[in-house]
Amino acid sequence: MGYTDSMSPEMKQRIVQELVPGKQISLAHIIANPDKVMYEKLGLNPAIDYSKAAIGIMTVSPSETAIIMGDIAVKSSGIDLGFVDRFSGSLIITGTVSEVEASVTAILDYVGNTLGFTVCPVTRT
Repeated sequence: MGYTDSMSPEMKQRIVQELVPGKQISLAHIIANPDKVMYEKLGLNPAIDYSKAAIGIMTVSPSETAIIMGDIAVKSSGIDLGFVDRFSGSLIITGTVSEVEASVTAILDYVGNTLGFTVCPVTRT
């Protein structure tokens, strides 16, 4: 905050803002039964049974943790990795609703309990 003519220079305040990423999963969302156009627009494999399909979307900080999350996702159920970005911390997985849910749950459990991250609740549409 600057100072006005009625304020003395001694009353001047300085505010410093700094982004310090924490260890957190800020988004964990499951889209159940998405429309085929979602797969196409996201560049995902559209050759699936849409009646049982789901997309899982997660974001994490620090972003390199997305690599660990992708590994856990693949090992915990039969999902397919749609996208892993170690620079933005984004992870997209696809599979059946139960496979995606199992992977998201396994990721949140590991990252929260083993790595000590703050995790958000899973949301669904």
